[in-house]
This record gives sequence, C-alpha cells and structure tokens, in this order.
Amino acid sequence: MTNYFVFNGQSSLELGIRIKSKNIFSAPKYDMSLVSVPGRNGELVNSNKRFNNAIVSYTCFIPAGSIQELSTKLRNIKKWLYQDVDSYHELTDSYEPDFMRYAIFNSKLDISDTANKIGTFTIQFSCHPFKYLISSMEEIDLESTMSVYNPYPFPAKPVIRLMGDQVNRFQFSIANSKGTKTWKVEPFIGAINIDSELMTCYFETVLMNDCFSGDGFPVLEPGENTVTFERPHHGEQVIFFITCRWNTL
Repeated sequence: MTNYFVFNGQSSLELGIRIKSKNIFSAPKYDMSLVSVPGRNGELVNSNKRFNNAIVSYTCFIPAGSIQELSTKLRNIKKWLYQDVDSYHELTDSYEPDFMRYAIFNSKLDISDTANKIGTFTIQFSCHPFKYLISSMEEIDLESTMSVYNPYPFPAKPVIRLMGDQVNRFQFSIANSKGTKTWKVEPFIGAINIDSELMTCYFETVLMNDCFSGDGFPVLEPGENTVTFERPHHGEQVIFFITCRWNTL
C-alpha cells in the first residue's frame, strides 16, 4: 500500500510524493506551568485549561527522471503548501483514515537533491491539538430527545444548527455526567448555528450571539449525553441538527 496524505483538498499522490515515514506518536503539550511558593512544599499547578498545537510531520521523497522534471515537481509542491497559508485546512492520511485534523503549514521546506533525480524533504504541519472522528463530522437530525455517546475521554464541542420560521423562543438541554445544562435561543428567523468550538453563534456571515443564552456553550462529555429540546409553541416548527465532533489526541 502506498501511503499518502490529503491537505487542503489535494492528495500527496497527485504530486508524485512518496512517504517514507510519519511522526504519528507526537502529542500536544498541555498548557500549564508549575509555580513555587516560598514556605510551601511542592509546587502549585497554574493551568490555562488548554492544549497547545500538535506537530505532525511526514518524511518524504520525490523521484524524477531528470533534473528538469524534479524541478517542476518541487515547484508544484511549494505552490500547494504555500497556498492559503493564513488559514487552517483539513488534513487526512492513509495512516489513520478514520480521523482528520485541522492543519496549517508554517515551517520552511528544505529539499536536498540526490543525484539530481530524487528530492528528499520533511513536510511539517502545525495542527489543532485534537484529531476528529470523520464520521462524527456529519449532521444528525435530532428528534425531541436523543442520546449520543462520546467514545473518547475528552469533551466534544459540537455544532448545533436550528432551522425554523419566525421562531420566538426555543430551549434545549444536555444531560451528562456533569449534570444538566439548558440554553435558550430567541428570537430568530431562518437558521442559527451554535458553534461551541468557535464559541460563537451565526447564520452565514451574520453574528447572532444576542439570540443565545445559557451556561457557556454546549459540551458533550465522555460517555452518555442526552439531548432534549422543547417543541415551540403556537405551531412554530424547528428542525434541530447536531454535529457531535468526537475528538481525541
């Protein structure tokens, strides 16, 4: 099997890249520091309650029949990697085909020539600390009550999308191992997206944070999560979608 990765919608195979190895054992560093207090044994933990980015790297080579062919291939690789460098893009590979990451290429590309026919180099991406289960990135059409199970030991930050006509008040709750939390949305017309990862509410390019209230943003804890919403009154109709976004290191 020929290994590959797909970044920003393009496969490494399409550019003639061959992968020798991948750094698949790296894990992000938890953002914390230890603080010494005079007269007190041990050290205190000062935590920012977050993980730093993870580094994912591929050691690659690219064969060519001539120096001209090699030069053309390398130009195409540079064009691909340095396109849209100010944004994160989806990264998947054949090593873990069930998962995806959000990655950005922000390192230099050092390429060495071997006999003018093989270029060897390492492509290094800075990625969001968690990788996401691809199947959990699809929307689920929720009925009045539904249980979703988080199979990983880390809380998931879902995207909730509501669609309706002239909705004046809408309320939903999530019950899990941390208790039950409730949120209210009022009023909205058309649709609203509640993105817990971005901690914002929007519809297309319009911010809608004023329509949303509750205890922070929805979180799906490890294990069972029961999502419940109240049917709107006076014949109003709302369609409730949730994208669970299961994630792990």
